[in-house]
Amino acid sequence: MIEELLVAVAGACAAAAVYAGAAARVVKQYERGVVFRFGRLRDDIRSPGFTMIVPVVDRLHKVNMQIVTMPVPAQEGITRDNVTVRVDAVVYFKVVDPADALVRVEDYKFAVSQMAQTSLRSIIGKSDLDDLLSNREKLNQGLELMLDSPAMGWGVAIDRVEIKDVSLPETMKRSMARQAEADRERRARVINADAELQASKKLAEAAGVMSDQPAALQLRLLQTVMAVSAEKNSTLVLPIPVELLRFLERATPGADVDHLPTPVGPPPVPPLPPGEAYLKGRAAAEEAIEDLTGSSVEPAANPTDT
Repeated sequence: MIEELLVAVAGACAAAAVYAGAAARVVKQYERGVVFRFGRLRDDIRSPGFTMIVPVVDRLHKVNMQIVTMPVPAQEGITRDNVTVRVDAVVYFKVVDPADALVRVEDYKFAVSQMAQTSLRSIIGKSDLDDLLSNREKLNQGLELMLDSPAMGWGVAIDRVEIKDVSLPETMKRSMARQAEADRERRARVINADAELQASKKLAEAAGVMSDQPAALQLRLLQTVMAVSAEKNSTLVLPIPVELLRFLERATPGADVDHLPTPVGPPPVPPLPPGEAYLKGRAAAEEAIEDLTGSSVEPAANPTDT
């Protein structure tokens, strides 16, 4: 009798152990437990730690509450200004309602991924190329709003969306490089022209000062000569201006400034006598004048007679 009682107690303990092993569950800190009893959703969400369910009757589903980082595959599209680009992004989201994440959508991760790809293609078609390259913050906010609206019904909250890279065709890259080079060259020319204008103003002021003091021009010439002669491998050709000669004439006592040495050259060539054809033509002209006017008109003196 005692043996039968011991066997019954042992069997009950074994059954209790098996039941406890089948009913015991552990929910981790970053998870929440959702219980379905006979297929119906239970209202109580199991918090992290040790919990019990009814074996065979209940089913416990664990939902991860951590932020999920999901890369969005590169999407190719045409921008509003008719440029073909490839854009990829990354989405950060997390589950805020584990019951809705299990009941309202079959696979919330796949649903978020497909919605992100569709929204990214829509953003590409509504934006210009300059916005994709320089105004990404605004596009990220618009993409986040497009994703967050349907995701809230699935128990999912979009934390942030970031556009990672924008791939352009090679022809477009070369065109943008030429445009940037032309813009830099334009700015360089403007800066150079501004510098030339400022330098011309300063040179005009310096010329005004040197016109009042002629010796200042000679000093400037000597300074230029000294600057050029600093290089040992250069040949220096020094022109002597007339002003320097006049300065030396004034510095010499008893010298007359107006009587500078005249240039020495060959003597002037005397004019040649008129030729025979010239003399015959002149005689014929004089005879024609006498026939028209008579002998009262005296012909002009022949230069050869003098």
